[in-house]
Amino acid sequence: MKILRSALVPIIAVVLALLAGALLIQLSGSSPREAYSALFEGSFVGWERFGTTLEKATPLIMGGLAVAFAFKGGLFNIGGQGQLLFGALIAGAAGYGFTGLPWIIHMPLALLLGAAAGAAWGAIPGVLKATRGAHEVITTIMLNFVAANMAEWLCTKVWREPGDILVRTPMIEGSAEIPTFGNIPLGFLIAVAFAFGMWYLLQKTTFGFEVRSVGLNPSAASYAGISTKRIVILTMAISGFLAGIGGSIETLGVLGRYEPGFNAGLGFDGITIALLARTNPIAVIPSAVLIASMDASASLMQFKAGVAPEITDVIEALILLFVATPIIVRWFFKSRQGEEISFGANWGSS
Repeated sequence: MKILRSALVPIIAVVLALLAGALLIQLSGSSPREAYSALFEGSFVGWERFGTTLEKATPLIMGGLAVAFAFKGGLFNIGGQGQLLFGALIAGAAGYGFTGLPWIIHMPLALLLGAAAGAAWGAIPGVLKATRGAHEVITTIMLNFVAANMAEWLCTKVWREPGDILVRTPMIEGSAEIPTFGNIPLGFLIAVAFAFGMWYLLQKTTFGFEVRSVGLNPSAASYAGISTKRIVILTMAISGFLAGIGGSIETLGVLGRYEPGFNAGLGFDGITIALLARTNPIAVIPSAVLIASMDASASLMQFKAGVAPEITDVIEALILLFVATPIIVRWFFKSRQGEEISFGANWGSS
């Protein structure tokens, strides 16, 4: 019953967003039935299209997990974009920089180095918040711009493909590639494994209990002997680690190299997915697949139904609006009563 109650808001949000999208499609002179039929066909009909949807869902799952984990610790990580980007760049550099290694060593090494880069970038705002009280929303937004410009400089001046007119790194070694089994990307299976691993970490371990305790009430957690500063730093580092994994998988399993601009918006989509999943790690998986299906089928919707591809962005924005509406309403009424409400560990628990 509790699970059904928690799932009710996201389901209603998706339904309302699709209905609003249908109205917009109708007003534009196209058929909502044809548009949504093309959306389903372009995402799930045929193994090749289904595989493409899973491929697009992979970085979205990791981005959603990154934001959701930070939420559980009472933190708002808007820096997933920069963390994902840095993970992708370092994974690409490791993918072509190391040669002569077997796949069983090279691929995990490149993946983990990219994840470590994301973790290091995520730990910076955690340290600033724990030691100087700097708000993580401000610092993560600023670090997104720093990461974008630093990555572009590194890709242009240090790791650029010699003789290539485009700004991008060389192709990674075959031993660093993340393979695809039939039409199922291994990267997607890795992302699913991380989702279940995050659920276990939060629900079944002492550290997960400490993260949720700090997210619910930092003062009470500190009084109980939990080091809130340590938890804040580790929470942001793990959040960055998850985002870095997403960028690494995109480089090693999809593009085969780092290309600036490849991940435009992927980190920010993680916020939508985390809220849609109500910060539940397992629910992040179908939430990411839903958003990925819209991205994968946008061109087919335009071809078959004459719908502008931007309509899928509008639907995604409406989903976020309808998901966030309940907490905004709760915040409005409770703030008038002098109470506090946050996107902490309790978001999505009821």
